[in-house]
This record gives sequence, C-alpha cells and structure tokens, in this order.
Amino acid sequence: MNTTERPSVLGLGTAVPEFVVDQKAARAMAQRIFASAFRDVERLMTVFENGRIQERRVVLPPEAYLEPMTWPERNALYFREARRLGAEAAEAALADARLPREDIAGVVFVSTTGLATPSLDSWLIKDLNLSRHATRLPVWGLGCAGGASGLNRAADMSVAHDGRPVLLVAVELCSLTFQPDDPSKSNLIATSLFADGAAAVLVGAGEGPRLLGGHSTLFDGTEDIMGWDVNEAGLKVRFSRDVPTLVREVMSDDLNLAASSLGLRRQDLRHFVTHPGGLKVLQAFTDALDLPAEALADSLAVLERYGNMSSVSVLFVLERFLRRWPELPSGELGVITAMGPGFSAEHAFFRT
Repeated sequence: MNTTERPSVLGLGTAVPEFVVDQKAARAMAQRIFASAFRDVERLMTVFENGRIQERRVVLPPEAYLEPMTWPERNALYFREARRLGAEAAEAALADARLPREDIAGVVFVSTTGLATPSLDSWLIKDLNLSRHATRLPVWGLGCAGGASGLNRAADMSVAHDGRPVLLVAVELCSLTFQPDDPSKSNLIATSLFADGAAAVLVGAGEGPRLLGGHSTLFDGTEDIMGWDVNEAGLKVRFSRDVPTLVREVMSDDLNLAASSLGLRRQDLRHFVTHPGGLKVLQAFTDALDLPAEALADSLAVLERYGNMSSVSVLFVLERFLRRWPELPSGELGVITAMGPGFSAEHAFFRT
C-alpha cells in the first residue's frame, strides 16, 4: 500500500450550543417525567450517575424540552441550529488548517437527527463561500458511526481530487428527538446520555496524521439494536439490545479483519480514538481489545464533558488527541473507530 498518496488531517474545529445541562438537573427532570411510567424509577435513575457524564450542551433551554413539539417544529429548529453550528465548526477548521477556502474540492455532511432538502451541505457551501463546483456528499442514517465513516469518505474524495482538501462537517442535535410523552426505557436512557454538537475536519495533502484507509462492517441480525421509529412527533429513539455485550463479542475479530484488509497488524496499533458511546461501551472496548483504561482517556474526557453527540463525538476525541500531536513519535499506527445503527462498525486507520 502506497501511503504517500493518502491524505492527512489538516485542521479540525468544533462547536457546541450555549445551553448547559448539568447531569443532576437532568436526572431531576427525568424523574418527574418518568415517575408515573416505571414502578422502579429510582433504580432506573442510577443511569444518570453511573454513566460518568457531568454536563452536556443542548440547543434549547432545558425547560423547553418539556413542551410538546410537532415534527415540523422540531425539524425547523434542526435546520436553523444545525446550519449555524456546522458553519461555526467549519470556520474553526478552516482557521486551524490555514487554507484558502477556494481550494476546497468537496464537502461531506454527516447527520442523523434531522432532515433537509436541499441538504445542509449546499447551505454550508453558500454560508462559507466555498466553490459552487465543490463535490457534495450528504450522509444520513449512520448515527454514532457517521464521524468515522465521514472521515473515510472525505479522504476518498480527496484522493479522487488529487489530494485537494475536502471538508467534513458532522452535526447532531440529539436533544431535538426527545419526546416527553414517550414513557419507554429507550427514551429514559437517551435522556441520560445524548447531547448536541458539531465538528468539522479538513483532509488533504499536507502535514498531519496520515489517513491510511477505512473499513466498514455490517453485522447480520442486529438491525433491532438501535435506530429511530418515526411517529407524529418525529424521530423516536429505539434501543432494544445490549451494545456493550455486542462490542465484547465482535470488536476484537472485526478490528483484526479491518487492519489486515489494509495490510496492517492490529497488534501494532498504539493510538485508539474511540467513540464514547457511554461508559459501559468504553469499558467493553477496553475488555474486548485488552487495553489499559488510560488508552481511552480522551474518549472518557469527552463523554464526561459533552455526553454522547452521536457522529460528532469521535471527532471531539480526535481533537483532544491532536493536542498531543507535536510530542508524538512519527510513524505510530492508530485507529479512529465507532459503532452505529445497522448494527455497524467503522474504522479509519492513521499513522502519526
């Protein structure tokens, strides 16, 4: 494999909304909402403490989520706020990369928490004053796996454009899918875990972590694990199986297969940029891959401060990892990995 032709991470930017939800306040609000639905509500409320999340960011004042919203109202808020946060993250990535915006050859836009046609990448091209000839790739439905997958698609697009820079933007407004009238355990777990945010990455020829290639896996018989059901109020969260158990069962073999598909060896991996799907999911990763707890310290730090922002979270973890970039030895192998609906796994390999 000739890695000299592969693009690098050139710049990264993030953005979060202004409203902060303290986890203790979120617990109190959830207990009011779900008290009549579960006889053992006190026991279920322990998910708020056990998950290690301290605070999260959301696009509306917390009390606004107690009011019912129609699907059109939710989606109008999604369009407005996702466009704003996506542009903010993209501007930060452009500043970090110090690249002329007219050089950008393509835009990949990743999201699973709202809908827009024309897709939001077209609006961001205009908001950021990028070339109207930039290749566009909107990606919807990959959930938490979307950040890693989007990075692979942006890298592939850059290769197709002879190393010219490509902009990846991921935006998720998970809070807008909360339905106060849904008394399910899935909704309660989502209330304890999910949050809003945006991240943008520029990839192309230049200095930075070299993206070696990606690998995708879709696991048979697992489509019921996670997803949306659509009702009159919008996207209704669905969890029906144990994600940490699945991670323990499949991740070791899948990462072996992913590495070997690129002519790499899993035992040579030194850096793990892992989506923080939740504390138990991170623990399952360390168990499955026989890693020390500190190997996923960046993932845990993002989880504690921001919760689970779906596709965006793994890019926040990448941002923390890149803070150490000047001190890292060159030539070390790493992987950016996430799992999402399907059920699926996405890996993006890199070398320092």
